[in-house]
Amino acid sequence: MKILILNGPNLNLLGKREPEIYGSDTFEDYFAKLQFKFKDLELEYFQSNIEGELIGKIQDVGFSYDGIVLNAAAYTHTSIGIGDAIKAVTTPVIEVHISNTHKREEFRHVSYISPVAKGVILGFGLQSYDLAIQSFL
Repeated sequence: MKILILNGPNLNLLGKREPEIYGSDTFEDYFAKLQFKFKDLELEYFQSNIEGELIGKIQDVGFSYDGIVLNAAAYTHTSIGIGDAIKAVTTPVIEVHISNTHKREEFRHVSYISPVAKGVILGFGLQSYDLAIQSFL
């Protein structure tokens, strides 16, 4: 089973950025833990701060992978293009967020991804990714 974890803007700063919200672990360290836990899966990780690169990656794997775990970060609330890309592909997408976006600023309560995602997991810290992977098993 092939699953892509796709992270959007500023998630490359995990471990440094607002640790009170996002924790102190880097995503690369956490990804190594996921690879160890899910040894039987082929996990791939891609991060970009650029909307078009995220859309391109969804299109690249969206007909051949078994799942995409997507944390589009701020693009969740602004990108019709990412939502349209998800809608266009056949690979199911789980939307994840480290924080509970509904407990944050009001603009974070709107998602252009949720209506086209298989499911949404938010507010469980980095464990949100683990839960999303488990949803594909």
